[in-house]
Amino acid sequence: MTAPRVLTYRPRWWRSLSLRALTTIFLLLFLGTTLTTGYATFAASRAAVAHLVDRRIATVSDEIDDDVRPGDAAAVLARIDRLSHQRDTGDIGLELRDASGHRLGGNIMLKRPLPPGFSTVRHHDRITGLSAGRALVRPLGGGLWLTTVGETEPFDDYASLRLRNYLFGFGAIVVVVLTGTALLAFLIGRRIAAVRDTAEAIIDGDLRARLPVAAGGGAFAREAATFNRMLDRIERLMAEVAGVSNDIAHDLRMPLARLRGQLALIAARAPSPAWRTELDHALQQCDALLAMFAATLRISEVEAGRRRAGFARLDLGALAAEIGETMAEVATDTGHRLSVDAGIALPVEGDRQLLAQALINLIENAFRHTPAGTSVTLHVARNGDIACVTIRDRGPGIAVADRGTALRRFGRLDTSRHSEGHGLGLPLVDAIARLHRGTLILGDAEPGLSVTLALPCAGNSA
Repeated sequence: MTAPRVLTYRPRWWRSLSLRALTTIFLLLFLGTTLTTGYATFAASRAAVAHLVDRRIATVSDEIDDDVRPGDAAAVLARIDRLSHQRDTGDIGLELRDASGHRLGGNIMLKRPLPPGFSTVRHHDRITGLSAGRALVRPLGGGLWLTTVGETEPFDDYASLRLRNYLFGFGAIVVVVLTGTALLAFLIGRRIAAVRDTAEAIIDGDLRARLPVAAGGGAFAREAATFNRMLDRIERLMAEVAGVSNDIAHDLRMPLARLRGQLALIAARAPSPAWRTELDHALQQCDALLAMFAATLRISEVEAGRRRAGFARLDLGALAAEIGETMAEVATDTGHRLSVDAGIALPVEGDRQLLAQALINLIENAFRHTPAGTSVTLHVARNGDIACVTIRDRGPGIAVADRGTALRRFGRLDTSRHSEGHGLGLPLVDAIARLHRGTLILGDAEPGLSVTLALPCAGNSA
């Protein structure tokens, strides 16, 4: 028989990220893009203004130099004076120097020599009436150097004001996006929490739990309604499956009980020991079937979750010690040795009767599947907020590949086909563990089997 093909799904890395990680990445990318765009816009506008000012001061400089003889300082200064009084060039600064750098005249006085060509001047250059601008230094011939300065800011602190405007504008965008993202994350988180709470309720046995559907409609409401219809369908299917098994158990238990009573009467009147032996064997089979039906109904009752309403606070460590003391006499009768290590308190919320039945089933299971003379240990421990009761034996154990089968109803292993039992002991204990929001863990005792009943400790317990 060909083994089934197993398909391995490897999600892309971004699909494995959590919602919080994706939100963080989005916000970082948005902030980075916004800051980069804002700075680029600010720098581009500043560069555009500088370019326009450069063209203007270059034009003014050409007018000063137009048709002037090289070295004619008086003609240059006359043109500077005339241009300084013109309205359209009144904001242009001009200074004339000789080859040695001495100032010959102009409408501004520079505190430091500027490099040839275009350069930037700022407030620290202390040019009267100028906070920031551009300068052009060019030779006029005859050892004369003309410096032309134009403002890049129409008024003082214009760059700071423009920067504040950019920060306010882009900051408002960032605030709006952050607020929208936070609101969206809150809404999505609330929906995820509702789905999680509904799933937890269903896991706990409440198959009627459903998602709330918003009255106003919308995508979330449609999703919730679809999810609820799916849960309705699952509930009906599970009810049908559970009903079939329960109906079979109920319908067969009564006629089987009557059959057993009739066999008991016949056995009491058996004419020979051989007949009585055969009838006793038939009675044992009837008892096994009745026990199987009772266990099936018990598992269904536990999985329904109705017993959770009667949960009360109890000490699982003390209960384990009590069960261990009781089962020590059974161990003596079966030829086993039972050692109990239950010296700590384990406060849990649960059903005392069901937990006692679970521990008894686990100990009896260890006796049943190990030869006489084998030692069995019951150990109690606390692992953080988890209360653990572990039963270890020195028997054949259960292979890792068979542990899922052992926890399934009627999941009897090949090694136990000819031993007593009906394959419902471990599934019943597993159902009790899940009813208490815990787990049943099958492990390796090296050699033997290790079975741990792990339940959450009660809140605010030491």
